[in-house]
Amino acid sequence: MDLVGACRAFVSVSERGSFTVGAAVARMSQPVASRRIAALEAHVGEPLFERTSRRAVLTPFGREMLPAARQLVLAADVLLHEAEAAKRKPWRLAVPGICPTADLARLVADARGHGVTLELRVGPPPRRLELIRSQQVRAALLPVARDEAMWTVPLGLAGAQDPGVKRVYLETLRMGRADPEPARRVWIQPEDDAPHIRDPLTRLRDAVGLRPVQLAVADDLTTAAADVLCSRDLLLCSPAQARELALSWRPIGEIALTRGYALAAAAPGDPHHLQARLGDAIARCLGAEGAPA
Repeated sequence: MDLVGACRAFVSVSERGSFTVGAAVARMSQPVASRRIAALEAHVGEPLFERTSRRAVLTPFGREMLPAARQLVLAADVLLHEAEAAKRKPWRLAVPGICPTADLARLVADARGHGVTLELRVGPPPRRLELIRSQQVRAALLPVARDEAMWTVPLGLAGAQDPGVKRVYLETLRMGRADPEPARRVWIQPEDDAPHIRDPLTRLRDAVGLRPVQLAVADDLTTAAADVLCSRDLLLCSPAQARELALSWRPIGEIALTRGYALAAAAPGDPHHLQARLGDAIARCLGAEGAPA
């Protein structure tokens, strides 16, 4: 039995003194109101209205039950109002600065289609972590190792020229003593300055005999991309970023590197419904494997 609906019909009919008028005010048909009140009477085990009167006259038992029924209907209305207000409350989400504007706009639009008002805060990993710890956002996309990730993004090396090979091996960047060319560098953008990416790459640099200066963390992606475009340097990036920057991307020959992302929530937040509804749109923003085209 719909207890709230039955009590709503009971209260409305009792206040108007008519099944027809009371049902109309409660936005239901008169037969529906009658069935609901009959079900409520069967549930509580006593009649609520006198059945001999043309008007809807409460029985003594009905008068006793009316205040409690009003409280139940009021509580249900408050609950519905709070639920609507909660759905309209903005969901602040911290996202990586590498996400294309067009994909972020589609993410916000998709969220609206699911009844979620999304407010984005864009920033590098340390800033996103600060926002989630200080609860300035309800959730954040944070970098994690592959085995902890909900979304993964393959990383490789991109340059201004097509290398003419299927993979780029870091050992090919090793400098000879008499080499007249400047040392070629691999730029790590701030988004990838994380231990699970930086440390394996640093160990590989040392193992193949590159100079320390040949692996550098850039201040920002724009500066790193500019250095790559006007030199033989390489950028550690995703295939999607390489396409956006018109660079030739190849996987690294000696090692497989992957960005991983997980959706972390602030203490009062619950990101699971956001992940379930907007997972594909988030994957598209990140350039993740398996993201919709």
